Amino acid sequence: MTDELPPVLVIDKLHVALPPGSDRPYAVEDVSLSIHPGKTLCVVGESGSGKSVMATAVMGLLARELKPGPGSIVLQGESLLMASGGRLRSLRGQAMGMVFQEPMTALNPVMTCGDQIDELLTQHTDWGAKRRGEAVLDILRRVKLPEPERMMRSYPHQLSGGQRQRIVIAMAVILQPALLICDEPTTALDVTTQKEILRLIEELQEDRSSGRRQACAVLFITHDMGVVAEIADDVLVMHQGRAVEYGTRDAVLKTPQADYTKMLLAAVPSMTPPPAKPAPQGAPLLRGQEVSKTYSARDWLGRSRLTHALKAASVAVSAGETVGIVGESGSGKSTLARCLIRLIDPTGGQVWWKQRAQNGDSSPLVDVAQFSEGRLRPLRSQVQVVFQDPNRSLNPRRKVGDSIIEGAMNFGATRAEAEARAASLMEKVRLPAEGLQRYPSQFSGGQRQRIAIARALACRPHVLVADEAVSALDVSVQAQILKLLREIQAELGLGMLFITHDLRVAAQLCDRVIVMHQGEIVEEGPTLQLYAQPQHDYTRRLFAAAPGALP
Repeated sequence: MTDELPPVLVIDKLHVALPPGSDRPYAVEDVSLSIHPGKTLCVVGESGSGKSVMATAVMGLLARELKPGPGSIVLQGESLLMASGGRLRSLRGQAMGMVFQEPMTALNPVMTCGDQIDELLTQHTDWGAKRRGEAVLDILRRVKLPEPERMMRSYPHQLSGGQRQRIVIAMAVILQPALLICDEPTTALDVTTQKEILRLIEELQEDRSSGRRQACAVLFITHDMGVVAEIADDVLVMHQGRAVEYGTRDAVLKTPQADYTKMLLAAVPSMTPPPAKPAPQGAPLLRGQEVSKTYSARDWLGRSRLTHALKAASVAVSAGETVGIVGESGSGKSTLARCLIRLIDPTGGQVWWKQRAQNGDSSPLVDVAQFSEGRLRPLRSQVQVVFQDPNRSLNPRRKVGDSIIEGAMNFGATRAEAEARAASLMEKVRLPAEGLQRYPSQFSGGQRQRIAIARALACRPHVLVADEAVSALDVSVQAQILKLLREIQAELGLGMLFITHDLRVAAQLCDRVIVMHQGEIVEEGPTLQLYAQPQHDYTRRLFAAAPGALP
C-alpha cells in the first residue's frame, strides 16, 4: 500500500565533506536511500561510519566544520540542501522530528516537560493556550506516560530515563511530522524499556496511517542488530562514510553480501551461554551480606518519604569468576554495586573485601561496610571500577600515561615502577606503548575503554567491577572488549562483577547471573541453567523483552 505513494525522503549521492587534514575527505560519501510512508529504514554501522552525520544533514543540524554537497536531500519533494535556515527551522518539528540518544542533553533541565512541549507548539502553530494544553496532555497519554498532569509539571531530572525518552518522542511527533529520525534512541535503555519505546514508535506510525494524513516514515539509527531484526523494513549498512550494503531486512540479515556486514553480524553476542566453567574454589574476594540502601526524600508536594533502593541483597565474587547483575533501570543493580565498592554508604548489611597479604600472612576478609573514607583509602586498590563512559572517566587534559600511573603511585609504587607497569598494561590491552604520551581525544571510544581497563588494572586489584562497560560500544568493539576481559581474567585470576542491561553480553561473559527487580534479588544461578530455565516470572519477562533473534 505505502510503496505506491511517493517516498517521504530521498537522499541521492550525498557527500558531506570533512575539514582539511582529516584522515579521509568525506564523513558521508556517495550515499543514496529512500523511505516510503509507513516504512522503517534502519541504518547500522560502527562509530565513525557517518550514520549520525547523515541524519543531522537531513535535519540541517550539521556542525559548522562539516560541509554538505554534492548530492541532494529531498523531503516530500522539497530540497533541504537548498532551503534557507529559516525554512529548515520551520520544517523541523512540522515535517521532520528527531529523537536523540541521550534525552538529558536534548531536554532543558530548567524547564518543565510540559513547557518544553508547549514551546514547540507556540513556535509552529497559532493555537491558543487552552488548545495547546489539551494537545500536550493528549500526546503525553499517547506516549503512555503515567499521570500526564504530573508529568507536565515535572522537570527532566525528576523522571526515569525511559520516561525522559518518551518526553523527547512526544516533542518529536506532536505535530505529526512526515519523517521521524531516531538516533540510537534505545541504546542506554534496559531491554523492557527498550521494547516499550520500539513498540511506541511503531504505534505512533500506525496512528498516523489510521488518520487522514499518510503514515510516518522512520529513519532509525542503531548498532543493535536485534533491534534491526525486530523493527526494520529495509537496512542500510555504512562503513567509513560509504553505504556498503542496502536491501530488505531479510536479505541483509539472512544473506549478507558485504564482508563488513558479515563481520557485524558475527560480532553479535548469542543468547545461548557457552559451556559452564568449573565452580570457583576458595573464599570469595568480595562478599555482600544482606546489603540494604534506603533514601529519605521529599516528593513534589513536599511530603517526606522513604525509598528502599536496595533490600537485603547478598552476593559473592570469587577468584576467576564473573558474576553478572541484570535488571531494568531502577532495579537496584547499580546501587548494589556502588554499595559493594563503597562509593555510597549502605544503610544495612555487611560488605567484605579481601585484604592484600603481607609478610606471608593469610589475607582475611574484612567488613568495610561502616569504614570511614580514611580507613577505606588504603584498601581501595583491592576493588577497581570500569565505568560505562570512558570520556567521563578519563581526564581529557591529562596524557593517558599520567592517568594510568596515578593510581599505582597513590598506592605506593614509585614513578619508575608505575611507568613500567603502565607500558606493560598497554601491551596487555592491545594498545601501543607510545600511546601513553597521547591524550584521550586521540583515541577511539573502544580504545579509550581499553585505557580505562588498563588504569583500573594498574592498582593490581583482586576484583574488577564493570558498570555497563560495553553498552555504549559498537558490536565489533564490544566483542573485542569482552574477549579482552576474559583473557585478562584468566591471566590474573581476577574476580569480576559485571553490571549490564544487555542479556546477550551477560550470557557470553558471566559464569553466574543475578536478576534484580525493585531493589531485590529475585533469581540467581549459573548462567547456563538460568537462561535455559528461568524460574521467576520477572526473569521470563526480561528474557521475552530482549531484541529479536537474528534470522
